[in-house]
Amino acid sequence: MGHGGNVIDELVTDHREVEELFGKIEALPAGHKDRKLYADQVTMELVRHSVAEETCLYPAVREHVPNGDGMVDRELADHATAERIMKDLEGCDPGDADFDRFIGQLMTEIREHVADEEGNLFPSLRAACPPEKLDELGDKVRQAKKTAPTRPHPSAPDLPPANKLLAPGAGMVDRIRDALSGRGKRA
Repeated sequence: MGHGGNVIDELVTDHREVEELFGKIEALPAGHKDRKLYADQVTMELVRHSVAEETCLYPAVREHVPNGDGMVDRELADHATAERIMKDLEGCDPGDADFDRFIGQLMTEIREHVADEEGNLFPSLRAACPPEKLDELGDKVRQAKKTAPTRPHPSAPDLPPANKLLAPGAGMVDRIRDALSGRGKRA
């Protein structure tokens, strides 16, 4: 993740990449070991994406978009639900009975969240912000994703300023754990 362009283009591209990974999971039979590999990749991408939205995008929506507070509160609730599901999924092997249930719940939650963002939040933000502000937010989102955590932390704060202070430290620890374990990479 880290594609260039304004914040909306950046986040929509992230959405498409996650959907592509969902498609790879759905194409494999239940219990196939690569389902876990793709689930870990989805989790890593979604956590980075969510942290970037929470630290950069959502404060701008609250500031610039009429009724932005309500929109952001709904999005944050979606993130919290997805993060709990990802935490549950993290402890499952692809052959576990719960794996298919959790991955199905995650796909449903994320697809609904994406539809809401792309159908409501993004058009509202585009209408409320000048293009240069959207470009600036795109740069901020790309920077945030570089240091964001890669594992779900459902009890971590998702509102400023605490989220901005804690995310880089958790991100560093997560990336070290990922490198040592090979998480999200083919053997």
